[in-house]
Amino acid sequence: MSTEDPDRKGLSILQVIQSVLAASIGVQSNKNRERDFSRGSAKAFIIAGVIGTVLFILSVVTIVKLVLARAG
Repeated sequence: MSTEDPDRKGLSILQVIQSVLAASIGVQSNKNRERDFSRGSAKAFIIAGVIGTVLFILSVVTIVKLVLARAG
């Protein structure tokens, strides 16, 4: 049996991704925000945020290129 408090465990990768996506569009719940600040690692959120931003920019560039290729 584990002696670790389940409330003190770190966040899973899925929880970090979910929090970054929710926060990026401004719909992060207060409960999740408090969980993130108490159990989360700033390094994990920074890395997930940078990756999410790069993926967003790449998807916008790809969509613009596809639209321009079909238009002309």
